[in-house]
Amino acid sequence: MKRYDELLDDARTRVRELMPWDLRERLQRSPAPLLLDVREPAEFGRLRIAGALNVPRGLLEQACEWDHDVTEPVLAGGRDAEVVVVCRSGHRSLLAADVMQAMGFVDVASLRTGLRGWNDAELPLVDGAGHAVDADAAEAWLSPPLRPEQRRPRPR
Repeated sequence: MKRYDELLDDARTRVRELMPWDLRERLQRSPAPLLLDVREPAEFGRLRIAGALNVPRGLLEQACEWDHDVTEPVLAGGRDAEVVVVCRSGHRSLLAADVMQAMGFVDVASLRTGLRGWNDAELPLVDGAGHAVDADAAEAWLSPPLRPEQRRPRPR
């Protein structure tokens, strides 16, 4: 049985990861890569990198294929396109990029550190209406504290 961190470490052996400044540079190129945000719609609606496409992680495989009610044509027809996958921390995006490679995507990468690192690098985020989000406000939303029941039980 593999634990979550082991799954991430395993995926890192196959998936290229970009740092926020690398992604910023790529987004300034023409053509820019497709920016795929695999967070849940509520997360995406709150803040995101401008221009990102939202496909929640749970729908990704179907969105990448034709003939599904969640098919995203840009993905289903874009296995040769440059795609950079993002999420809050860089973990869901890493696993999503790994699956996309297994599905035949040839130029897919994950944003290491996710939107948290993007925000830490003082790169711009927008809200659902496209308005700039203050970095401090974004930090508070991107780094929620763990609840007591989410912590590992301690031996008594």
